[in-house]
Amino acid sequence: MSYLRFFTNAEVAIALGYPALIDALRVGLAEPCAAPMRGCHELPEGASLLTMPVWQAGQGVGVKLVTVFPGNGARGLPSVAALFTLFDDETGQPLAVLEASELTARRTACTSALAAAHLVREDAERLLVVGNGTLATHMVRAHCQVRDYRRVDIWGRDADKSARLVAALREEGYPVQIGGDLQSLVQQADCISCVTTSRSPLVLGDWLRPGTHLDLVGAFLPSMRETDSAAVARARIVVDTREGAMEEAGDLLFAIADGLLDEDAIGTELRELLHGRGHRRNAEEITLFKSVGYALEDLVAARMLLASA
Repeated sequence: MSYLRFFTNAEVAIALGYPALIDALRVGLAEPCAAPMRGCHELPEGASLLTMPVWQAGQGVGVKLVTVFPGNGARGLPSVAALFTLFDDETGQPLAVLEASELTARRTACTSALAAAHLVREDAERLLVVGNGTLATHMVRAHCQVRDYRRVDIWGRDADKSARLVAALREEGYPVQIGGDLQSLVQQADCISCVTTSRSPLVLGDWLRPGTHLDLVGAFLPSMRETDSAAVARARIVVDTREGAMEEAGDLLFAIADGLLDEDAIGTELRELLHGRGHRRNAEEITLFKSVGYALEDLVAARMLLASA
């Protein structure tokens, strides 16, 4: 007899440590799975409802329900809320239900860090996080697992929010400070992680110096973008999945529409990176990892959680 387990966000946070989750994703994401395109439904006032199914032989069947309410910052609430349900793939019986906001944040950040381990220069010293929402903290923690950053800047429009985030991360021992002028920060960064829901470019191609890595995470709709088309055109692109990117990655789709990017340039998926293809070629190359969310990441994290329990 199977027992249905329920895990709170607090339990997820305890079980899914960043180094262990990065390692689990390195193994799990290298294998194929069935992950139909997620359903994305626009709700009133810019909010969204996402449905993400996935299954993999021997690992189970999972479905995640996600709501994204960008205005929640003003209410003192996270912008993303989610539940993940895990079923046995042989019997169809439910195994676990998870509060999945913490799972989503951690697996997203650890996936970005996993890509960065292959794409960021080995001598990188400066990390810039653009955005100061829930994901920003996780991005700092995860990226600092794969490179020894000497300085981490956090840029956001709400200075008070950035100050609170910086204070908390300093308590944890990270070399974090509040960023000032965004252009100057971009021009000095080795790795730039964007975690906003912006619909207009924040990071411009003219600002990028050779050797920079762009980690684009926040934009998950075709109408959203965190960079201009020139930034995308200057970079070699890796995506979590090509199918998802061609449907939802606004940064890439705007560049295609502007005639600055050919669809064939979006050829390397994260799974290929994990099999040794598409790593950084030289110190001057500008690289870009675009993540729109891959349901297999949730399944890997949920299986890790269940195993730890």
